[in-house]
Amino acid sequence: MEGVIDSITRDLLTRQPGFDWTVTEFVRVVDTRLPPRVYHKTCPELARLPARTPSGVPVHLQLLGSDPAALAANAWQALQLGVRSIDLNFGCPAKLVNRHDGGASLLRDPRRVYAAVSAVHRTVGHAIPVTAKIRLGFSDRRLALACARAAENGGASQLVVHARTRDEGYRPPAHWEWIGRIRRHLSIPVVANGDIWSLEDYWKARTLSGCRDVMLGRGALADPWLAPRIHHWLMTGERLPDTRWQTRAAFLSAYAATQREKLQARVVVSLVKQWLNQMRHRDAVAAQRFEELKRITELDALLAGLEAAPATPEQSACDRRHPAALQAQPEALPQP
Repeated sequence: MEGVIDSITRDLLTRQPGFDWTVTEFVRVVDTRLPPRVYHKTCPELARLPARTPSGVPVHLQLLGSDPAALAANAWQALQLGVRSIDLNFGCPAKLVNRHDGGASLLRDPRRVYAAVSAVHRTVGHAIPVTAKIRLGFSDRRLALACARAAENGGASQLVVHARTRDEGYRPPAHWEWIGRIRRHLSIPVVANGDIWSLEDYWKARTLSGCRDVMLGRGALADPWLAPRIHHWLMTGERLPDTRWQTRAAFLSAYAATQREKLQARVVVSLVKQWLNQMRHRDAVAAQRFEELKRITELDALLAGLEAAPATPEQSACDRRHPAALQAQPEALPQP
């Protein structure tokens, strides 16, 4: 998730149990080997090896490109810097990336997926895992299984599948059942991704795909406690309460405080609004607060607006049921 999941975000999201590993924003590879500073900028965790967040969660490096030789050269460069795993991005749906022959554009031809994965695997596979992420195709799903097999045959040790084609973008629904069709034909682990916003979505994605693991992206931004909520339910069978606005606001404030140490205030304002925009689609109070604050351009004023206590009926109801919800069992969910 370019421009979103930086090292600060990875740190904040992994402070509670829930994530087994994280992935960097992609390093764009064209036709040359990039200098070490590019990798250290994308993955500051490389300053202390093995690369991991301050709470100890492993960080894997993602490359995006289409030239097998250039990808292999950059994978080798990353290996020398101490990267613990290389992930190859064949899932990015961005038009600019696809116009420049990157991301999901390679899904038009499974042979290109194989060439990219195999080149990287031949170069670094003896030392570190090579993994890949795909979608269900570019314009349609006819080549979904062929692309997945190409990644496996090329040497990928794990495959993340986003449950939509490139042309479907992020429009619901996510076709988790299609991930299941792919998984049944592969021998490597398959991880389900796409539209996992809640505990119920998590269980439905696992059930329809048959996958043991899922990857969270936008869902973790919409609710930073989604992974901890899933983890807690798996460990105890208890359903944690909905994340209250005050908790979300404190999280955003912590994010802003760290970002402003190295970025200009106007940039931090933009980043906080970007994250609040992710939250608003799944939380009524966040949506109201976004409307109230979206035109503010001064950072301290924005933070003051975030931290002001809401007085909406939705939040009041959430607060009233908060203590009892801690002991409730998930509705329509089996025991883990």
